[in-house]
Amino acid sequence: ERAAYRTVQEALTNVRKHAPGAHVRVTVRVRDSGTADARLTVAVRNSPPTALPHPQSYPEGGHGLLGLRERALLLGGACHAGPTADGGFLLTAAFALDV
Repeated sequence: ERAAYRTVQEALTNVRKHAPGAHVRVTVRVRDSGTADARLTVAVRNSPPTALPHPQSYPEGGHGLLGLRERALLLGGACHAGPTADGGFLLTAAFALDV
């Protein structure tokens, strides 16, 4: 639960920083609940930005996506992030569920 929450939190922060005015869709799915292959998947997709980024005083750690990937791997999952064909961005993370 915490890893999924943190993934969505990081993705929304990135949208706010890098794609102001973009529309965002968050999708959460559970697959094969109650089996050994059970997975929780979260996806955060945003449209292209509709405004220019405003200078903000956000922390500039630069390790957010890397940290999400490492967390997903540690939990038996995977994390993928990249631009979409329409100029938006998609972050998907899947985590193995303990049954």
